[in-house]
This record gives sequence, C-alpha cells and structure tokens, in this order.
Amino acid sequence: MRKRKNALNTFWTVLLSALAVLYMYPIVMILFNSLKQENAITTDGAFRLPTGDTFAGLANYANAISSKGFLQSLGYSLVITVTSVAAILVCCSMCAWFITRVKGKISSMLYFLFVFSMVVPFQMVMFTLSQTADQLKLNTPWNIWVIYLGFGAGLAVFMFAGFMKSVPLEVEEASMIDGCNPIQTFFLIVIPMLKPTLVSVGILEAMWVWNDYLLPTLVLDIKKYKTIPMLIQYFRGSYGRVEMGPMMACIMLTVIPIVIVYLLGQKHIIKGVAAGAVKG
Repeated sequence: MRKRKNALNTFWTVLLSALAVLYMYPIVMILFNSLKQENAITTDGAFRLPTGDTFAGLANYANAISSKGFLQSLGYSLVITVTSVAAILVCCSMCAWFITRVKGKISSMLYFLFVFSMVVPFQMVMFTLSQTADQLKLNTPWNIWVIYLGFGAGLAVFMFAGFMKSVPLEVEEASMIDGCNPIQTFFLIVIPMLKPTLVSVGILEAMWVWNDYLLPTLVLDIKKYKTIPMLIQYFRGSYGRVEMGPMMACIMLTVIPIVIVYLLGQKHIIKGVAAGAVKG
C-alpha cells in the first residue's frame, strides 16, 4: 500500500512538473527573443537561443521604454489597477460584511445577485458598455475603476462573505460595547481579521485588471489613452511594421511586475481561499 502511494505521488510530481515546464516555456522564449536582434527573430527563427551574433543586449528594452509611449501607458495601467483594486477591496468587503451580518431577504438577494454575476458572460454586455461609459463619463483612466468595480464585485463579495461567516459575531459585539460605532468596528476590528482574504482578492483582481485588454479597448479612447496590453497590440514601427524585438521586451516589462506581486503574495492567496472555505 505504501509503495503504491509513493508511486502515485511520483507520477503526479512528474506530470505536474511537465505541465509547469509547458506553462513556463512561452515566457522563457519571450525572454530569449527580447534579447535578440530583429533579423534573428524574423529570419533565423524565434525558437533559437541568442548567440554572439544575434545577441542584442538591452537595446530592445531601451527602445521599448523610450520610443513607444511605454512610460505613459505604464502610468495609465498603474492608475487603473490601483484605483480599481482599492475600490473593489473597500466596497466589496463592506458589502460582504453587511450581507453576512444583516440577515434578511434583501441581503440574501444581494448575495445571490453577486454570485450570479460571476457566471454572466462579458459578451452579453460588451456591446452596450461603450455607449453607457461615454454617457456616464467613465471613459478615462481616472473613472474606469467604477466599471471594474462592477465586474469584479462578484468574486470579491463571494470570497469576503465566505470568510465573514467564519468570524464570531461576539468579537464585533464586544467592540460595540467598548464604544465603537459600526464604521469604527469595520475598519478597526473587521478589516484586520480580513487581511488574508484582502491580500488574496487584491492579488487576483490586480492580475485581472493589469492584464485586461478587452474592457479598456471598448471603453477608453484609443487615440488618447493606451494601457500596457493595448500598447503591445499597437506596437508598430515605420510603415506599420511590427518591431518584434522591442515588442518582446515590452511584454517582458509588462509580465515582470505582476509575476513579482504574485510570488510575494501567493501564500496569502492559499490562506485567503482556505479561510473563506471554513463555513458556508
């Protein structure tokens, strides 16, 4: 029985390691191509390793940063990601707290509406989204967070509500006996207990907003505002020619920040998901 279990563990280890290599392979190839000269990518093949003759060093990265509006697009992506994630964390955590603490038909209906929004395809609303955003003046990097709040609230409320069901109500009652009002109770008592789930939701939503291409393309004015994914799509040189080297460098510069954020917070994701699955 023990040998059988060890063999099964070895099988799963080998299988998952092979899958991990397959998932990492595209990123590794983009990294290699970002260090190669233009003709080495287009003529010699994109799957060859850089050599002494084809190695371009950091020239592609310098070109991507300096000549293609990279810094401006990076600023737009940062503004959209930070404002959207902050709004999702604050508003959805308060909503989940209300849903779990105020029992009634309204709170139950709200919870099921949030859960239902997770299964509604984005394509059902994308055609009317652009016109609605224009009418409500939500078509700038400083206002688009309202739209992201609507689309990201389903998952956030679901995870926050799952965690709040495992928190004893007596902790909040004790704070109110000590003189805290509901706002103070939420920010001084509830928020510190929500830390694992806050980090988990924050990282997941940040990865989604940072890498999102479709929603900003539908809502924002492409001539005025381009996020990082939009910049990569319109990465063109003279006469519409695609500059593969700088584009690969731009992709790597886009991937690195979110990978670092995920690696730093991956343990909190596991804790947050596990904490939200204790009850209910």
